[in-house]
Amino acid sequence: MKTGHSSRMPEESSPKRSPLNIPYKDLPHIINADGQYLFCRYWKPAGTPRALVFIAHGAGEHCGRYDDLAQRLTGLNLFVFAHDHVGHGQSEGDRMVVSDFHVFIRDSLQHIDLMKKDHPGLPILILGHSMGGAISILTASERPSEFSGMLLISPLVVASPEVATPIKVFAAKVLNFVLPNLSLGSIDPNAISRNKKEMESYTADPLVYHGGMKVSFVIQLMNAIARIERALPKLTLPILVLHGSSDKLCDIRGSYLLMDTVQSQDKTLKKRILKKNNTCLQHNPEQAPSTQNLRARGGTHL
Repeated sequence: MKTGHSSRMPEESSPKRSPLNIPYKDLPHIINADGQYLFCRYWKPAGTPRALVFIAHGAGEHCGRYDDLAQRLTGLNLFVFAHDHVGHGQSEGDRMVVSDFHVFIRDSLQHIDLMKKDHPGLPILILGHSMGGAISILTASERPSEFSGMLLISPLVVASPEVATPIKVFAAKVLNFVLPNLSLGSIDPNAISRNKKEMESYTADPLVYHGGMKVSFVIQLMNAIARIERALPKLTLPILVLHGSSDKLCDIRGSYLLMDTVQSQDKTLKKRILKKNNTCLQHNPEQAPSTQNLRARGGTHL
């Protein structure tokens, strides 16, 4: 794969531009089945790759925010790749809007297939955070035997009981019919990380969506959660889950449910005892996946 220009489809005569007004011809990208341009990133190890790792980022953010984690993974001779989901980061699409949550899974499988074609024979691992955890679970469940392992960081598995009360769920379904683009509350940066520098970076990042989450997007997240409940029993691959005990964005009870439901023989949940509500453990130095831990897990399954 030419990681600088991976369109995979004929370019239009009038080049499309990213949300930062950069022509996609000058950016690494793929074009999905709907003709939308998705910005991609690739982190290639200095040595011969031992495996491929696909990263699925969370809601409202973009894959560039995983650079530090990806760099650590390349130190294990892992070839890491990712893209900004539709409606996120430097990819096309209305911000935080998706016609069906399965679009995220479909696009992930497309990107994975392209990398498999360019790097035949390499094992494939999948890593997801928050909404990206939901994407990872559903992606792996579509091809249960294709992935060698999965790492989930504060995955979205169940709805927060504070948010998904019966009345609120009913109201969201009604609003989705009459006001699907109505904006609800935005993500609180204080819930993202305890690292002050990381919080400031998140708040100042122009590629992070800081507006309110639309009703239609909330409905898609609810649909994804329903699919995950049916998908979990299909999973048999090795799984490592990291989750903060006080996470208010992605309830840790979802990770407990995952551990109880998946059929994997090799599954580990590492609970981080936190005093504050944090979901982005990968941005908290003392909570992030350690290179030693990743090396041990990778060495076992590759």
